[in-house]
Formats: sequence, C-alpha cells, structure tokens
Amino acid sequence: MSCAKIDPALHQTQKPPWIKVRLPSNPVFFSTKALISDLRLHTVCESAQCPNRWECWSQGTATFMIAGDRCTRACGFCAVTTAKPFALEVDEPKRVAQAVGRMNLKHVVITAVARDDLNDGGADHFARTINAIREMDPAIIIEVLVPDFHARDWCIQIVLDAHPDIYNHNMETVERLTPVVRSRAKYRISLQALRRAKDLSPEMVTKSGVMLGLGEKETELFQTMDDLREVGCEVLTMGQYLRPTPKHLPVVEYITPEQFGYYGDIARKKGFLYVASGPLVRSSYHAADFHPVVRR
Repeated sequence: MSCAKIDPALHQTQKPPWIKVRLPSNPVFFSTKALISDLRLHTVCESAQCPNRWECWSQGTATFMIAGDRCTRACGFCAVTTAKPFALEVDEPKRVAQAVGRMNLKHVVITAVARDDLNDGGADHFARTINAIREMDPAIIIEVLVPDFHARDWCIQIVLDAHPDIYNHNMETVERLTPVVRSRAKYRISLQALRRAKDLSPEMVTKSGVMLGLGEKETELFQTMDDLREVGCEVLTMGQYLRPTPKHLPVVEYITPEQFGYYGDIARKKGFLYVASGPLVRSSYHAADFHPVVRR
C-alpha cells in the first residue's frame, strides 16, 4: 500500500455553522475544572482540545488521561504534546478514583497517551487505575480507551484481567490514510488489537471510532465498518476531524449532519449494537448513553 497524501488544494478553512461550541456558563464547569486541578490530573478534554469540554465539564464529567500528558507518538491529527514522557506517578490511579468518587460518576472513561517507552505500553497502569476505581465503587461502568499495545496479547490481557466493561481502541481513519494520519500506528495492527481483545474476553464490549473529513472516500469508510464488524467490534463513534493548530493535518471536508446521520444508519444496518455519529461526536462524548450488559 502506497503512502497516502492529502491534496492541499482540497483544504477547507471556513467552519460551517453546525460546528458550534457553547462557552461555559454553568458553575459546575468551574468546579469540575478546580477538582481536576486540585488532584493534579490530566484530561483528554484539555490535552486534545476537545470541542465538547465546555459541555462535558458543565455536566460534571470528564475523560481522564493517565500516564502523563506527553505522548511517544506524533499523530498528524492530535494536539497532545509529543515528547519524552516522565516516569509514571504511582499514586495517579488513586487520585483518579478520588476524582470519580467526588464527581459521583456512574460511567467513567479512562484513556492514556501512547507509552512506547514502557515495556507493557502502560497496560499495568491502566489495570491499577481500573482496580482503584473498583475499590471505590464496584458498580461503576468503566470504559478504557487504550493504545494498540502493538497487538501484544500479554499487554491486552493485563488490561482485561482488571475487568473493564468496555474496551475501546480507535481506528481513527480509513486504511489508505492511516500512514499520514497516525504516527507509527498501522491499520491492521489496530484491527488485530481489537480482535485479540474479543478473542481473549468474548463477553467484553469492544468499541472503536473514526474521524471524518480527512479525505476518506465513502466506500473506504464502509470498508472500515466491515473490517470492524469482522473482528467483533460492537460500538462505533464517528465525528468530524477539527484541526487543532496550523501545524496539524488540514480539514479536507466538513461533513454535514445529514451525512453523519446517513453513515450512522449504514453502521447500524451492518450490525453495530450502538452508533454515535455527528459532527461533534468524539470517542467519549456522551459515552454513558450506551449501557453495556455488565457480567462481572
């Protein structure tokens, strides 16, 4: 497969009217921000410049990003800082659990930067965070959004042994665009990682997400849906790619809400149990709207 390129002539700079972000006016937003700061935690909401952070924080929820805020990969779409990471903070899992308890969350999403510098890719840190939350509240729904772990069974198993309820790993884009969009990641490795999670824990709900507007073709998107279903993926999110800074990949196309609705219908017909599809949809946006059958 040849390395894809995004045609500079197709760049779109003017945001359409349906890309709107509400600024905070709710005091809950500021209390959430203060809590995260007080416990010295990172969130993907801030680090990845998520457009929904105003809404989510105003509702008293956030997606916690563990293992630091420095990533070992330099993906063309991501605003997270690429740099040599610091050592893991041993007490971070406990601090995350404290935040979850103080925010009274019933569904929590835990993600992390890619830690290719660690032998296990950060899998044990995920497991310890899950265990800390379970000790605080055994009934909470825990969703993990993990890196690919290079599709190594023993790393995936470490996370699965902590019994999260949802195992999420994002494809991000179609196969042709993966070499441009994702640093060091490979489309087939991501599929294999999701397949192995399902093979190792058949009752585990697996989830993935893709960004649209990077120049993908409709047929390529449908093929990605088919590939995900073939490896047993049950939940899919689709949202608009938004360029974090001028240094990142440009937006090739703004997908209309109607088109997102159409793609969502196609995904449901292909057999996904739950689909979230819209311009501002992100992996963890309204994650609690999907209620997995918990078999702990």
